[in-house]
Amino acid sequence: MQSMTTAVGSRFARYDSVWSASFDVPSYPALSQNLSADVVVVGAGIAGMSVAYHLAKAGRRVVVIDDGILAGGSTSRTTAHLSAAMDNSYGVVESRRGTENIKLAAQSHTAAIARIEQIAREEGIDCDFERLDGYLFLPPGGKIKTLTDELAAILRAGLPVERLARAPLDFFDTGPCILYPNQAQFHPLKYITGLAREVERTGRIFCGTHVDKIEGGKTAHVQSGRWTVHAGAVVVATNSPVNDRVFIHTKQAPYTTYVIGARIENGSVPRGLYWDMDDPYHYVRVHRIEDREVLIVGGADHKTGQADDTERRHARLEAWARKRFPMIEAVEFRWAGQVMESFDGLAFIGRNPGFQDNVYVVTGDTGMGMTHGTIAGMLITDLILGRENPWQALYDPSRKPLRAAGQFMKENANVAAQYVDWLAPGDEADVEEIAPGSGAVVRDGLKKHAVYRDAYGQIHTFSAVCPHLGCVVQWNPTEKTWDCPCHGSRFDKEGSVINGPSNQNLRKID
Repeated sequence: MQSMTTAVGSRFARYDSVWSASFDVPSYPALSQNLSADVVVVGAGIAGMSVAYHLAKAGRRVVVIDDGILAGGSTSRTTAHLSAAMDNSYGVVESRRGTENIKLAAQSHTAAIARIEQIAREEGIDCDFERLDGYLFLPPGGKIKTLTDELAAILRAGLPVERLARAPLDFFDTGPCILYPNQAQFHPLKYITGLAREVERTGRIFCGTHVDKIEGGKTAHVQSGRWTVHAGAVVVATNSPVNDRVFIHTKQAPYTTYVIGARIENGSVPRGLYWDMDDPYHYVRVHRIEDREVLIVGGADHKTGQADDTERRHARLEAWARKRFPMIEAVEFRWAGQVMESFDGLAFIGRNPGFQDNVYVVTGDTGMGMTHGTIAGMLITDLILGRENPWQALYDPSRKPLRAAGQFMKENANVAAQYVDWLAPGDEADVEEIAPGSGAVVRDGLKKHAVYRDAYGQIHTFSAVCPHLGCVVQWNPTEKTWDCPCHGSRFDKEGSVINGPSNQNLRKID
């Protein structure tokens, strides 16, 4: 494993994230034997590796299994803000969970940032960890009362924030803002690689290993093809859980978010985390690669599989950024990620409802995956070891929507509406109209097919029905994927599953 040393530029693939383009994670073999462990963790992103690390440090034998490469899923597509600022705002979370719970939320995210800092220091992980301030400001035309109300909610949560006349950006006036002192940022792949190194001391990591079956109880195990790992407990950390068919997925919704990385003159943007309160909101930070600085700007979110203009989202984001950051020289990175928005703005971390007590789940990152994943490392370790944890009820996956019933009903009504796609015509009148490198959903009588034409003109045809709960997938021309508009399952252009909750590929049609 080594970091890449050549200069930033056009050598990067168009949709690489700045993280995967600037750092090589180590490779791990596929599972090739039956094993036993104290705990098996499914998923090698920030959540799975944080859980594995904490358990390994507690003396437990851990096996980690991932379908792809180390940190190759949502963790590689984050913008890596480490913040206690609620993605859905403290005001919204307080309205759905109450004041005492936002206090606990603020404490847990603050503790997660401190824990990452401590681990990086103690384990000697050079992950570009840096403490800096965060600034939350209104969009043009935003109401001052919105900012004032949020400030009051944050103070009730116990965070030492303050109101400033503007953020420290000389090239555009943000107007009044809220200062979050002592937040942080890091390079997620460097950090995960450091965690993996420590897990390997007593445990095992397997990549390129698809999990076919997850079982809890006295004979808890994870099965991949002919191989089985038996364990005392199983942790499912696959962003969207692949073992839960319905329950968790009715309480969260998948959103696609877009990111650009633009080359800027070194030192031209003050280092900090910047967020506006637009809908969808924008989020900004600076990252240094070797001798170059990259301005990372995210936003332009939409429900996964429910936008017909994905190819214009990066351009929209670039226009927003260039208007406010005139020092942008060139956009060198474009990528997208998927965020699982929970009904109340907090993740689901703990025992998986409906399963035996020794199956645990981490999901519902709600735009705060780096800190929620780290919280999972601490909380799930305590649950498995039988220790008390003050955040257990806060993140309990079995909690009911109660005060968030309106949001719960809205998202599930949206899901129900997607089944109307069965009645709609296909995207293209004829397969022959599909251009090379493109895909479309085509009706064939009562059936719908997902058809992809590769660069050589060869046609690849699959059922357009998502194996999870039967929604019709949509073609995403930006990332060349098939996206499910119901619960966010995603498949590559050749039908292989790359995001749950589906755990199966699209059915190939000869």
